[in-house]
This record gives sequence, structure tokens and C-alpha cells, in this order.
Amino acid sequence: QVQLVESGGGLVQVGGSLRLSCAASGGTFRQYGMAWFRQALGKEREFVATISWSGATANYADSVKGRFTISRDNANTTVDLQMNSLKPEDTAVYYCAAGAGYLRVRTSDYDYWGQGTQVTVSS
Repeated sequence: QVQLVESGGGLVQVGGSLRLSCAASGGTFRQYGMAWFRQALGKEREFVATISWSGATANYADSVKGRFTISRDNANTTVDLQMNSLKPEDTAVYYCAAGAGYLRVRTSDYDYWGQGTQVTVSS
């Protein structure tokens, strides 16, 4: 059983930056593909970014490509999401997820989820 706890959300102005962090415990972290998803009010949860077990490969949603960067630290069992050039449409609750697959993008591919952290981008 893996437990995931997100942190780093908050209120930021358009064009600003935030760094989200997800701390994992209770499992063998390096065996899991990790991902970030987000869910805006009234919308379905959507894929944002994913990173492979080693951290060597990542995949991004088109809407965040070039602005967001996912990274992981297997020694400290954390996965981060650096978000730059934020837009109002990035406003959402951001969730960290862990799963056994490789660079998966569907919510059903992930077995473990954090409680989420709110990101609000104001204009």
C-alpha cells in the first residue's frame, strides 16, 4: 500500500510559477510510474504529466508541454511538478498518482492517489 501526500499548492498570478511536491511512503517507490493529474471544478480529472520509474522519460499533456516539468527523486521518494507561465485554465485540484505501468495517461492506470492540492491562478 502506497500513501501519497501532495503539497505546494496555492494562489498565484497569471504568468507566475509554483512547484508541487508529492511525498510517497509505504511501498517500493522506484517500482512505480508516477503522474500528476488535475481536476477543475465541474470537469473530469485529466492527465497532466507522467514520469518513468527511473526518471529518464516523461510525457506531458499538450496543454502543459513546455511550461510544466515533472521530476522524481527515488532516494527521497518524492515526485515534483514545476509549473511555469501559469494560466487561469491551470486552476484545478492537482493529484499525485502511482501505478505499475509505463508512462500511462488514464486515471484507471493508477492504483494510488493523494488527497490533492489546490492551485488557483488569478488574472
